[in-house]
Amino acid sequence: MTRAIAAGIAALLAFTLPAAAQDIKGPVRILVGYPPGGSADILSRLLADRMKDALNTTVVVENKAGAGGRVAADQFKNAAPDGSVLMVTNIAVAVIAPLTYTSLKYDPAVDFAPVIKLGDFQLALATGPATGAKTFAEYATFLKGNPAKATYGIPATGSLPHFFGVMLGRALGVTYTAVPYRGGSPLNTDLVAGQVPAGIDALVDFTELHKAGKIAVLGTSGTARAPQTPDVPTFTELGFKDIAGTGWFGVFAPARTPEAIVARYNQVIAGILRQPEVVQRLTALAIEPAGGSPADLARQMTEDRAKWGPVIKASGYKPEE
Repeated sequence: MTRAIAAGIAALLAFTLPAAAQDIKGPVRILVGYPPGGSADILSRLLADRMKDALNTTVVVENKAGAGGRVAADQFKNAAPDGSVLMVTNIAVAVIAPLTYTSLKYDPAVDFAPVIKLGDFQLALATGPATGAKTFAEYATFLKGNPAKATYGIPATGSLPHFFGVMLGRALGVTYTAVPYRGGSPLNTDLVAGQVPAGIDALVDFTELHKAGKIAVLGTSGTARAPQTPDVPTFTELGFKDIAGTGWFGVFAPARTPEAIVARYNQVIAGILRQPEVVQRLTALAIEPAGGSPADLARQMTEDRAKWGPVIKASGYKPEE
């Protein structure tokens, strides 16, 4: 009788707690649509190193760089929904690209199963020696006196920094022209050299140059000042209440992955994001640790589509493909 009761309880627990009982069979691959060394890659390797211990299996990061992360997304949509493959990507791939490209081979709403939001990052406006501006007020004066130089460098056309610049230009009442680069590194090179007056990118890509005095970060896009640049005001503080918008990184599983597996990954990664050394590392990358449920990430995507859709439409942006 006792054995029968125990067996019944075990069966009930297995039924009611599928996430806790669900084992992840390795090895696990994490696809990253960007080259080694970038924020997405560093974040993914930080996760992989801790996931292997939590899951007691091999976890490897695979870089599938190209097309601003879309190459990895194209491959990811065809991955087996068995928990063996995850993807770490950002708002650009999961929200912005579907609003700008009509020939995408993937649909995040159909092909991705949200797992968890890893963290938020702020965007920033920076100027180099070409303007002489060290504050936002000085830069606004520069633009009024030099309308032909109302240009801003961006890491890629059709990117979140691109459309944040559209939003900023409208608020400033200037014809703001984007100058696309092939990533943040060449943008910074030209910004420091004075080849482009200003640039908009993720804050993390400007922080060290700002601290070294080679460029000046004039404003950030968050609701509060970033701890990495406490001397820099937010655009809200500067009087632009509607100039706000953060990017984020998230983890996704292929669509149709069993809910128990998604829940198990969410549980494991949420625990990792609470580890003090992980919080410290993300903060150094100018990423604010997040977390939450799969539904929270899905809700974030819906809200961001509603936020950026009108901005992209108003910009008149026409993708090359």
